[in-house]
Amino acid sequence: MVNNYLAIAIGGALGACLRFACYEWMAHLFGRAFPFGTLLVNILGSFAIGLLYGLLITEQLAPNPWRIFIGIGILGAFTTFSTFSMDTVLLLQQGSWLKAGANIVLNLVLCLTLTWLGLKLATLK
Repeated sequence: MVNNYLAIAIGGALGACLRFACYEWMAHLFGRAFPFGTLLVNILGSFAIGLLYGLLITEQLAPNPWRIFIGIGILGAFTTFSTFSMDTVLLLQQGSWLKAGANIVLNLVLCLTLTWLGLKLATLK
């Protein structure tokens, strides 16, 4: 039981640092006028969760401790739908309807597509 919490804590610390690094990298590349950092994190996290799930169901990866470490720890801290939601609400409050709409469409389409792709790649035989 304690080992599970330790795996989540270490994975969470890694995921949070990766998330911050992605935000800063995207802000450096594109500025902060559009939430590209959140978009990148959601896309990468969606791909990774699909890949992880595929590896688990095909038994290419043992469920424990990897599901807990990667799925709950790293990806739990790396991706947050709440950040996407806040970014979108802030864009709407600023009257940036086009950017808010683009943020919604890009996150949903790209994240669902990459989740599917990750699952397909992990389950190729």
